[in-house]
Amino acid sequence: MIDEATKQRILDAAKIEEVVGDFVTLRRRGVNLIGLCPFHNEKTPSFTVSPAKNICKCFGCGKGGTPVNFIMQHEHLSYPDALRYLAKKYNIEIVEKELTAEEMQARTKRESMMALNEFAGRYFVDQLWKTEEGQSVGLAYFRERGFSDAILQKFQLGYSLNQYHALADEAIKSGFSSTILSDVGLATRSDKGGMVDRFRGRVMFPVHSLSGRIVAFGGRVLVQTDKSAKYVNSPESEIYHKSNELYGIYFAKESIVQRDAVYLVEGYTDVLSMHEAGIQNVVASSGTSLTQGQIRMIHRFTSNITVLYDGDAAGIKASIRGIDLLLEEGMNVKVVLLPDGDDPDSFAKKHNANEFIDYIKRNQVDFIQFKSGLLLADAGNDPIKKSQLINDIVQSIAVIPDAITRSLYIQDCATRFSVRESLLGEAVQKLRQEKMVQKPAQPALPTQHATPSAIVPIEPEITKQSGSDLPYTYNQEQVIMRYLVNYGKQTLSFFDAESNDMMHFSLADYIDLMLAEDDMPLQFPLHRQLLDEAMHTDQTDLRNYFLNHTNLSIQNYVFSLIEDKYEHCRTFKEEDAEKLSSQLSQEMPQVMLEFKLRTVKGRLKEVSEAIKQAQVNQDNDQLASLIQQQVHYVHVQQQIVDSLRESKIQRF
Repeated sequence: MIDEATKQRILDAAKIEEVVGDFVTLRRRGVNLIGLCPFHNEKTPSFTVSPAKNICKCFGCGKGGTPVNFIMQHEHLSYPDALRYLAKKYNIEIVEKELTAEEMQARTKRESMMALNEFAGRYFVDQLWKTEEGQSVGLAYFRERGFSDAILQKFQLGYSLNQYHALADEAIKSGFSSTILSDVGLATRSDKGGMVDRFRGRVMFPVHSLSGRIVAFGGRVLVQTDKSAKYVNSPESEIYHKSNELYGIYFAKESIVQRDAVYLVEGYTDVLSMHEAGIQNVVASSGTSLTQGQIRMIHRFTSNITVLYDGDAAGIKASIRGIDLLLEEGMNVKVVLLPDGDDPDSFAKKHNANEFIDYIKRNQVDFIQFKSGLLLADAGNDPIKKSQLINDIVQSIAVIPDAITRSLYIQDCATRFSVRESLLGEAVQKLRQEKMVQKPAQPALPTQHATPSAIVPIEPEITKQSGSDLPYTYNQEQVIMRYLVNYGKQTLSFFDAESNDMMHFSLADYIDLMLAEDDMPLQFPLHRQLLDEAMHTDQTDLRNYFLNHTNLSIQNYVFSLIEDKYEHCRTFKEEDAEKLSSQLSQEMPQVMLEFKLRTVKGRLKEVSEAIKQAQVNQDNDQLASLIQQQVHYVHVQQQIVDSLRESKIQRF
């Protein structure tokens, strides 16, 4: 368990712009920062970070929150583990007891899988450096390939002993179950029921997530037989989806942002050798075709990508579809063909960073020039094949989202192939129209400027209510809650005519007093819980208190209350405490009167329906009682209306 004082140190240290900035490239827009949302696919940035409020929000998909919320959602962590993540980032020491085997088993499956991969990563590193087999086989291989000790340690490269269950035995001894070993793909169950290591006798390449956690491994065999594959990779699992991961992204993201560019290569050793040469803004697709998930990850940090190919024409043609995906995402794409016989790994070993980058600058071309040069060799003088080539390039142009960029490429293509520009333009437009027809209609996403809804979405874990099931005072209660969250500990002052003296209350206490005065409690259970906690906590910053609540649903709900787009409650910006107190003292009586008016109207409606039922049932005693209640509520309603009118006159 993390003690409260340490938790508060973590919350105080965590700055939203720094936490989000580890995963998203942010640009200044007024007082806020903005970038591409890491939670859904978008080409126009709508993910907003507010340093002043220490929160973030996507106006496309709606996700966001405090630094802790963001890490929980992005890294799929529990609240305590998100705090541990931030503690590590800000070098805050957390003293916790070691987990027992029983406690390890009790952790969620995902947490256990992540913990097992971290354990395995350390284990493989130890085998590489501390065992005779690891040094003579694994370490010798890496050094033969020209990798320095610094690179080996940076990327946590390791070695898996050529034994059937060395890792499995160590993991089980440390409290991990055989089921988790199998689920994460580090071991498989043999026909005899025992566990067999997947990666035995291989050098190990850990695959790190964007946050630096190990989500998978790649293992290269050094003595290949007919039965063994050269590379073996972790299978897809709950924590690893290879279409969403890029090898080296954790070590490259800072350099990508600084240089506003990324180099895309194919394999592990390509990345390692380029780092060895001094080029760090490089990632690998790890031998798979480029996917939209990988492209979206890159696009968070830069729009400029250079794809490095070796001289294997067949391999290039097989992977060239990835360029169209890059264009469709709105990326600026350049392609570099390395000299015959070289791949990024071998080329980097022959050149330093300046020489490598100079070669790239001199040889990089746009996709039309590259694609046409690649395919023209096959087309020769055959007009049919040339036509197919042009149509192929037109299809690539058609996916580009920006109209001006499309137009420039159409002009280039027309000049290059001596084809009328208008003809190419018509072909591109036709393809785009066909795609729009084929694409299923998507519901419009709310934007930052959308008209605010009268009702903020409620977390089902708390309410189990929606739509007409919500209490009739719900909207007014939300307004009260927003004042409570933002100003609950602010002191209000009122003149009491009877005592001829000033009375002082916290805003939270004033709300509670006004509700009790006319026996009109809040009807929504969550709102009652928020008010009760606000009155009894010693925390003075209620917004921070609720945004970092241990109940995630409360965090999310309170986060929705403080968004600027909900304009049904005034937000005071004055920093002067006395001025703020004066304004709130004028505002809150009207807020409470509006709630009471809605409450009375609701009760009148209920009484009216009950009267009709009593008339049907011919229950005269009940009817008389209900009519008496109706008269009372009509009188109370008129008093509230008069008070509201007087309150508005005094204010304006």
